[in-house]
Amino acid sequence: MKYFSITLIFSILFSFQSLAQPGHIKGQVSAENKPLSNVNVSLQGTSLLIKTDSAGNYAFDKVAPANYKIQVSAVGFRKMIKTVALKPNENLKIDFDLSNFQNDLNEVVVTGTLKEVRRLESPVPVEVYTPAFFRKNPTPSIFEALQNVNGVRPQLNCNICNTGDIHINGLEGPYTMILIDGMPIVSSLSSVYGLSGIPNSLVEQIEIVKGPASSLYGSEAVGGLINIITKKPQNAPLFSADIFATSYREFNTDLGFKFKAGKNTDVLTGVNYFKYGHPIDDNHDNFTDVTLQDRVSVFQKWNFKRKYDRIFTLGGRYVYEDRWGGEMQWNKSYRGGDEVYGESIYTNRWELIGNYQLPVSEKLFLAFSYNEHDQDSRYGITSYIAEQKIGFAQLTWDKQINNHDLLFGAAMRYTYYDDNTPATTSMNQSLKKNTWLPGVFVQDEITLAPKHKFLAGFRYDYNSVHGNIFTPRLAYKWSINDNNILRLNAGTGFRVVNIFTEDHAALTGAREVKVVNELKPEKTYNVNLNYLKKIYLSNGTFFGIESSAFYTHFNNRIIGDFDTNPNQIIYDNLDGYAVSKGLSTNIDLTLTNGLKIIFGGTYQDVATYESGVKKQQILTEKFSGNWAVSYKIRPLKLTLDYTGNIYSPMRLPLLNELDPRKEYSPTWSIQNIQLTFGGFKKIELYGGVKNLLNWTPNRGNPFIIARANDPFDKHPEVDNPYNLTFDPTYVYGPNQRIRGFMGVRLTIK
Repeated sequence: MKYFSITLIFSILFSFQSLAQPGHIKGQVSAENKPLSNVNVSLQGTSLLIKTDSAGNYAFDKVAPANYKIQVSAVGFRKMIKTVALKPNENLKIDFDLSNFQNDLNEVVVTGTLKEVRRLESPVPVEVYTPAFFRKNPTPSIFEALQNVNGVRPQLNCNICNTGDIHINGLEGPYTMILIDGMPIVSSLSSVYGLSGIPNSLVEQIEIVKGPASSLYGSEAVGGLINIITKKPQNAPLFSADIFATSYREFNTDLGFKFKAGKNTDVLTGVNYFKYGHPIDDNHDNFTDVTLQDRVSVFQKWNFKRKYDRIFTLGGRYVYEDRWGGEMQWNKSYRGGDEVYGESIYTNRWELIGNYQLPVSEKLFLAFSYNEHDQDSRYGITSYIAEQKIGFAQLTWDKQINNHDLLFGAAMRYTYYDDNTPATTSMNQSLKKNTWLPGVFVQDEITLAPKHKFLAGFRYDYNSVHGNIFTPRLAYKWSINDNNILRLNAGTGFRVVNIFTEDHAALTGAREVKVVNELKPEKTYNVNLNYLKKIYLSNGTFFGIESSAFYTHFNNRIIGDFDTNPNQIIYDNLDGYAVSKGLSTNIDLTLTNGLKIIFGGTYQDVATYESGVKKQQILTEKFSGNWAVSYKIRPLKLTLDYTGNIYSPMRLPLLNELDPRKEYSPTWSIQNIQLTFGGFKKIELYGGVKNLLNWTPNRGNPFIIARANDPFDKHPEVDNPYNLTFDPTYVYGPNQRIRGFMGVRLTIK
């Protein structure tokens, strides 16, 4: 019995000793298949806290067996927590992938208030999209990439030359201001070109404001803003390349590299080249389904280091494009003639932008830009030769006084425009070659209480043609807490219209353009209510929802009348008013197993009211939806992306009551899938399929282009049972069928 007791005691002691044998926990922290260094890793409930090394690795040695929560926290990312059970003598390897844990609330935005501010703090709701978002469905231009953004739709305006504009919440392209690094250098004449030649490799983020912004940005910012922020040279990789091709024989190349020009100067250069030169006619109307393009764009940005970290940057861009569409047998020898129909556009454009902080104690900034745009176009026998020059300078003073965050500004905008159309010759429009637009504005962001902010803004401009312009603005933000924010924005807008620079249908030559009265400037009143809700679970799961209700009222709305006379487009100010209203919601769900879901939906009602009659706006859908579903197969270093959009029916421009084409489009959807392999250190391979459903607009229609067999209307009496004339304006979506793509990305830091 004595020996049994001693044995039992030793057994118990040995058991406790075994239980006390320490274990080890190690692993790697990464994001986007790249290791993250200097990341805090801690064991909750203990004093153990370490940082990852340059390879993203961490290790806890000789840790007592127990249940632990490992917490990882890094700048720019939300905290991620994993629960583990450590056994005696066990070596656990716990890896953390923070790819889906970027903390978008801490993103710095500038578009809403013209100041750098955390997105969480901005009284104006700003949507932020990074290159990683657009890489889920790679495109050769930002214009096409915006199809993935909820409430934003690239609208093609011509079946033949594929020019287009950007719709935000149902409002057409001219109501959206396009900025590059905050500079309004993309004019209405060149909205599609301004978004088609920016090297994607140089984009830091794209900020979108839906709703009024005229008090800060002037008359064009009626419906919203798209601000393309380029990378700072000092933060960009040493070299980057993104090259892909499609089975349609489209080729796109994005190159970016930086170098130092002296001790205090960093230079970033980007080159984009896009080539599509293979005519395709799948719908057998003898017209190209997709416009052929040859485009090159060169962008360079200089950053100069100055005392006290004052800012001085200069940037420039040159874009050249040769695009054409038309009958399959067209070549340049037929340009401008009436033998074979073609639409050919040569574009030369260069831009200069800069931002200079004055060498004074106050925060004074001088921003400036200049661009020249030359366009030589032939639409059949109709020529459109236009030249536009825009110079812009703006001085701002950023001043903090107690709870008032003030911004004062003075701006001057000069526009030179000339073309060979009736807009500058015989038509009844108050349009001059030289237009001056000086203006002043003030903005006061008042912190009423820790959770309440109020913003008041006022802008006064003087247009040398139309006189005084007043655009006030109000905003209120209630931060219920960091994860629940309510914002209310209201303002007015003012827009001077030039139909020939904004509406491609006026240039095709297919219809006679008629302006019945002198066109008065449009005026708008806008209001937007936004609610943001974020939910973070302890295991790292994230759920976010952002909803907006918007309303815009128009006076003097100018809309092209396609219905009264099938051979004319009649432009006049609306004898009544127009309204754009609706609801928009974005949902973001991120799970710890590598699944991320982004979904957006917008319902909108855009209509005119004249003589008590409501009429839906042409080429405007009632509902649209967008989604991006991503799943990371971490062991294989693969990422699967499934993206798409869906649009409800929209009213289309028919020529007459006999026109056999559908008056309304069907509900249509473009869906894509992509697989990305990130197993190499500096190289990423990707490929997939675009337009999985093989949808094109000619489905269910006898034809898309009216009278494609007689584009010059030489024989209207021959084989014309519907009494139609040639017209390519019946277009509402891309005409590219299903196609594969493959690409490679190289990044050297």
